[in-house]
Amino acid sequence: MECIQGLQHIGLPVNDSKKTRAFYESLGFNVVYETDNGDEHVVFLEQKGLVLETYQNGRAAMVDGAWNHVALDVDDVEAALRECEKLGYLPLEGSIQFLPFFGKGVRFFTILGPDHEKIEFNQKL
Repeated sequence: MECIQGLQHIGLPVNDSKKTRAFYESLGFNVVYETDNGDEHVVFLEQKGLVLETYQNGRAAMVDGAWNHVALDVDDVEAALRECEKLGYLPLEGSIQFLPFFGKGVRFFTILGPDHEKIEFNQKL
């Protein structure tokens, strides 16, 4: 898909946002965005272009395979959705969603891979 610009972030559900933040900061990550999204505290941490989205929801798997999703950066979320639908990949959310992250917000949708891995197509506005 030509609309994919690269990896945007990797999503990780966590049980303790402060503990997770301190851990990744000790590895050299810096907080680039932090907010509350309903009941979840969300922290985006970045180091050398690798961005982790951690969100405290009390549902960390605590086993291998704990990552929740990989988000691909797209420049046109509508085009990405059309291409996915042509391939038979339907959005889990039913349609493009919006979150008020990073000032102007983001628009995104998520599909499942063959092993039920979540792939998010995300456009920063």
